[in-house]
Amino acid sequence: MATPISGNGSRCAPHLVFVASAGMGHLLQCSRLIAALANTGGVEISVVTAVPTVSEAEAEHYAGLFAAFPAIRRIEWKLLPLDNSEFAGADPFFRQWESLRRSAHLLGPMIAGATPRASAVITDVTLASQVIPIAKEELKLPCHVLFISCAAMLSFLAYFPTYLVGTADGDHLAGDVHVPGIGLVQVDYPPKMLRNPDNLFTKQFIANGRCIADADGIVVTTFDALEPDTLAALRGGKVVPGFPPVYAIGPLETTGRSHNDGAIAWLDEQPPRSVVYVAFGNRYAAALEQLREIGAGLEASGCPFLWVVKTTMVDREDTAELRDVLGDEFLGRVQGRGLVTKEWVDQEAVLKHPAIGLYLTHCGWNSMNESVMYGVPMLAWPSVGDHRMIATVIRSGGFGLWVEHWGWDDMVVSGAEIAEKVKLVMADEAISAKAAEFREEATKAVAVGGSSHRNLHEFLAKLNTDTAAAAATTTAA
Repeated sequence: MATPISGNGSRCAPHLVFVASAGMGHLLQCSRLIAALANTGGVEISVVTAVPTVSEAEAEHYAGLFAAFPAIRRIEWKLLPLDNSEFAGADPFFRQWESLRRSAHLLGPMIAGATPRASAVITDVTLASQVIPIAKEELKLPCHVLFISCAAMLSFLAYFPTYLVGTADGDHLAGDVHVPGIGLVQVDYPPKMLRNPDNLFTKQFIANGRCIADADGIVVTTFDALEPDTLAALRGGKVVPGFPPVYAIGPLETTGRSHNDGAIAWLDEQPPRSVVYVAFGNRYAAALEQLREIGAGLEASGCPFLWVVKTTMVDREDTAELRDVLGDEFLGRVQGRGLVTKEWVDQEAVLKHPAIGLYLTHCGWNSMNESVMYGVPMLAWPSVGDHRMIATVIRSGGFGLWVEHWGWDDMVVSGAEIAEKVKLVMADEAISAKAAEFREEATKAVAVGGSSHRNLHEFLAKLNTDTAAAAATTTAA
C-alpha cells in the first residue's frame, strides 16, 4: 500500500480527528481504537475532548491516554451550558450527550483549524447525527462512526428508522421488530427508554439511526467469528440497502493503568478457575436490597469471590462506606474468602488472571469483549441500555448463561437463586469449553492475518486513499 504524497512531494500521513463522547464505556472503546491506530504507525491523531467531563474516571482516563501517547494532540471542546430546568432528573450521561449535541456547531471551526489539515473525522455513534453533516457538508471530509456495542445492536439502530415509518406514531418502540437478515428482536431486548417518545435517549437514538447510513464507514469492536450472520447481513445490505462498509476490528486491548493492585495480589492466592468476579459496570448501581441479596448469594455459593460494589451512577457521588451498604456482619463472615471493594480495579488484569472462573456481569460491551478475550464464562445479568442485546450474543455463543427474568427494576433476585446459578455455571463444562473456544477465535482474529487485523488494515487503507485524494484535489486547486 503506497503512502500518500502531499502537494510538495513529501509523504504525508492521514490526520484523524476523533470526536469522543461521554461515559467510560464509550471512552474505553475510543481510546482503544486510538491506541490500535497509533501503534500501527503512519497516522497522526487529534482527539476532541469535552470540558467538563461527567465523572472523575473520565478525566483520569483522558490523562492516562495522553500520557501514554504524547504525540496525540488534544483539542478541548468547551461545552455550552444547558438549562438545568429543561433536563431536571435526566440521566447525567444522556444530559451530557445532549450538551455535546447542542455544542456541535463549535466543532467545524475547531476541526478546520487543526494542524496538519484533518484527513477524516471519526465520531462516537452518540454524536453521529451532529458530526456527520459537519464533517461531510461543512468540512468536506470523510466521516466514520465508532460503534461501541455489538453488531446486533448496530443492525437494530440502522433499521430502527425504517421500522418507525411503519408504526402508527413513528416516534418510539411499540413492539417486536423484525430486522431483515437478523430476525426478530423482542420488544424488551433493546433499550427500554425507546418505548417512551419523550425520553431524551429516544430522540438521540432516532436521530443517530437516521444519519448513520450517511457515514463513510462503521468501525465496530466485535469480531467476525463472534457475530458472523449479523455482520454478513449488514455488509450485504440486507439490513439497510447501501449501508456503509462495516469494519469489525475487535476485541481491542486496554490502554489503561492498574487501579487496585491489592485485588491482583489477592487473586494470586486463589486456586485456578475458582473465583467469581462480580462487577456491574461504571454507570449503574443496584438498589440496596438487591446488593444485600447479591452478597447473600455469593456467600451461599461457597465460591471465593471478588466483588466491585457501586452504589451511585456517577463516581464522584459514590461516598457510601461498604459497612453501611453490606453490614459489618457480612463483611466479617466473608473475610478471607471474599474480597469486596469500592475501588476501581483493572478489569482486564482481573479477567485474564487464572484464578477467575466466572464473571457475573451486567453485559456491558467492554466487559463482554474482555471476558471473551480471556475465556471467562459469564453469568449474564443485563440491566439497562444495550445490555439485553449483548446478552443475546452471549447466549447464542454458548459461553454463558442468561437468566432472562433477572432485572434491576422489576424484581429483587434472591440470594438463593443467585447462589444456585453461580454454582450451575461454575460446574458447566460445556459453557467452559465454549468460552475457551471463543478465546481462541478472539486470539486468531487479532493476530497478524486474522479477520480483525485484516479489517483494521483495510480501514487504514481507506483512510490513506482518502488522504491521497484530498491531497491531489488541493494540489489541483
